[in-house]
Amino acid sequence: MSNIGLIGKKIGMSREFFPIGISVPVTVIKIEKGRVIDLITKDKRGYDAVKVGFGKIKVSKLTKSMKGFYSKKSTEPKKYLKEYRVENILNFKEGNEIGLEVFKDAKFVDVTSKTIGKGFAGVMKRHNFSGLGASHGVSVSHRSAGSTGQRQDPGKVFKGKKMAGHMGDKFRTILNLEIIKSDLDNDLIYLKGSIPGSKNTLVFLRNSVKNINKKTILEKNKTVEKKDQKSK
Repeated sequence: MSNIGLIGKKIGMSREFFPIGISVPVTVIKIEKGRVIDLITKDKRGYDAVKVGFGKIKVSKLTKSMKGFYSKKSTEPKKYLKEYRVENILNFKEGNEIGLEVFKDAKFVDVTSKTIGKGFAGVMKRHNFSGLGASHGVSVSHRSAGSTGQRQDPGKVFKGKKMAGHMGDKFRTILNLEIIKSDLDNDLIYLKGSIPGSKNTLVFLRNSVKNINKKTILEKNKTVEKKDQKSK
């Protein structure tokens, strides 16, 4: 199985209903078809990989080095360029289009996207601190962090201390999201549950890193249908 991934945009959330009597919340992602721009072989770098381009970009927005790169490849420039390691480089050719067929045999995927930015947040919101006491003795510091350091020795606040600061707007990865269904005609993929980010957030998808043996909802649905048929 290759480790080729895809890039898409989060459209929003919906709900899928199944005959066994359950409804599942799903996230709908519009997939951007990629194009193989370059092949990297073991002779060049010691491993096999493909460079895949996604999205459109004006030539005027490219750097000189990227203009030279795309002119050598004789292909239209792409906004995003991702490198994926593969087991067999012979399965790919420059110019090939890559779409949802990458996840044809996959049941689960890993999703990376940017969380919604919350701006500057205090310790109670950002780190779930309980705050100081609410008694009469506490004055104007109910939501403060409290002490952040020790004495003259070490005389500093250690790096990584949980304090107030910028919250959100960071890339986060969700592992093993179940694929509920794929719409190849409209380049849509439906994933179980929610993913980080707001609508139109850029989403990176790849085959699940961990091997999951648990049954999917579709498999559970089939087993229930078989039991119902036997009982009849």
